[in-house]
Amino acid sequence: MMAKPGIETYNEGGEWKSRRVGRDRAFSVGGTKAEQQASGRDAAKRDGVEHTIKKLDGTIGEKNSYGNDPNPPKDK
Repeated sequence: MMAKPGIETYNEGGEWKSRRVGRDRAFSVGGTKAEQQASGRDAAKRDGVEHTIKKLDGTIGEKNSYGNDPNPPKDK
């Protein structure tokens, strides 16, 4: 069984969006970065996948896993 694609929150053309990794179209568009982070987080929790939040310049700013994390934190 293939793993579900993760969720990414990113900025494109001055607009914050959230989409499933590998898809061209966003499932949520508009609002502030915080609003899109919340939308992406909810979808990632529902799907049990990783949520990647990108900075304005496109680099990865934060990653959160809501499923079976293959690399759990060392302190757990």
